[in-house]
Amino acid sequence: MAGTPDLFVVCKKCGSEVSPYITECPYCGTRLRKRAPKIDRKQGEAQPKAARRMPRPSLTPLRRDEIPGIRADPFGRPTMTIALVALSLFGFLALAFVDRGDVVLRALTGDEAWRYATSAFAYSNPWYEMACLIGIGVFGWRLELRHGWLLVLALFLACGVGGNAIAAAVEDTPFLLGAPGAAIGMLAAWAVPDVRRARRGEEHDGDLLGTLVIALVIALMPAATPEASAVATLAGLVIGGLTGLMLLRTQAARV
Repeated sequence: MAGTPDLFVVCKKCGSEVSPYITECPYCGTRLRKRAPKIDRKQGEAQPKAARRMPRPSLTPLRRDEIPGIRADPFGRPTMTIALVALSLFGFLALAFVDRGDVVLRALTGDEAWRYATSAFAYSNPWYEMACLIGIGVFGWRLELRHGWLLVLALFLACGVGGNAIAAAVEDTPFLLGAPGAAIGMLAAWAVPDVRRARRGEEHDGDLLGTLVIALVIALMPAATPEASAVATLAGLVIGGLTGLMLLRTQAARV
């Protein structure tokens, strides 16, 4: 039949008889033709099945506590943490146009209560801000995915704003900017449960060595810049640590 290939072809190099539907000799690798001949199919012969397109998944990312015992999406969007970091970056840029004396927290004054908020988001030292925002961004992100945005906001207010308020009440001449208490408080709230699990020999998913390095950097900020308060940092550490213990007990009660 015209157009029908031979039963076999002979390789010109090694002389082997090979199938006419291949492009290279399987014995010596010699190129026989650029492409295999097209197979003529008669009416009623089986046709190759068309490739099926896989349906697009319609499931949304797993939400927190949606399935007991299974964690939520580890790369979800931490909305509250992003908002806190963005406001802190805006506060750093705002000091280029506003004198820091207008936003700094000097002492507990009822008529200027807004300074509690402005001082927690304002940074004049970029390295100090980087250390704090790494703590808030990384550990706030993990806490928000594990426990929700409300816990992150509560920790920022209690450890950050509250820590600065404690420092303003205790220190003689307070000059407070930033939220080192919030950074180390979120770190402690996230790390304490894993530290307790590690001491009991249980499985945990935290990098405790890296966490320790970040904690030391944040804790040393009061020695590096006068606007960071050691009292505020210590207060945030205590509040965050106690929160971590409460979270550990809550998780144990659910099991």
